[in-house]
This record gives sequence, structure tokens and C-alpha cells, in this order.
Amino acid sequence: MASIFSRIVAGEIPSYKIAEDERYYAFLDISPLQKGHTLVIPKREVDYIFDLEDDELAGLQIFAKKVAHAIKCAIPCVKVGQCVLGLEVPHAHIHLVPMQTEADMRFNAPHLKLTPEEFEQIAESIRKELK
Repeated sequence: MASIFSRIVAGEIPSYKIAEDERYYAFLDISPLQKGHTLVIPKREVDYIFDLEDDELAGLQIFAKKVAHAIKCAIPCVKVGQCVLGLEVPHAHIHLVPMQTEADMRFNAPHLKLTPEEFEQIAESIRKELK
């Protein structure tokens, strides 16, 4: 059975897409730590990020870098933090989280509850910054 992320890439499950190319996909986390919290995934389903081929892992990081730059331009923050946990969904992914402090990356903190309109406004503001 395909992971939830593969089903998002296939269009079976809706997402607030930020960016996409032939190999990678970025979308807003629906249970975000901060506004702009984005997930970046390879389209090819691989459970463990370090099982990706070298060129795939490098490409994922470069794709994530472009998305992080757009997040930083769209969402007021000091930096965009990057985290790879990989236990909650069996599909390699990178969390990009706008940060004011390191505490903004605490995954055990309460997550935000946003409306569909808020998600779409955030996604649109990030997409506008992609160059």
C-alpha cells in the first residue's frame, strides 16, 4: 500500500502544494509547528532518507534549499530550520520550519490549528517567492 505522501503526489489526497518538479514535491504540513511549516519529499517512495541514491538525496536537499529560501522570504522568521525524523510516515521527508528561536522546532509542542483559508494564503505567499 502506498504511503500517504505517495497518495498526495498522485493527487489522491489533496495538499497545499508549494513546489514540484519531476523528482520532488513540497507541501504544507497539515499539523504545523509554525505557519509555513513545509514538508519536502522525493516522489519516489523510500522509507529511510539515507536509503535514497546519492544523487537523489543531493537533489532533495537542493530542492529543499529553494523552498526554504521562499519560506524565509514569505514568512517573517530568523531562519528556516530543517529536521528529518522519519518515524511518523514511511516515506523520506524533510521538515522545513520557520524559526524565531530553536524552541519553534520542538515537535512535542502543541501544533497549530489553521483554517483551509489560512493554509491557502500561506501556500500562496510562499509560492510567490519561488524563483
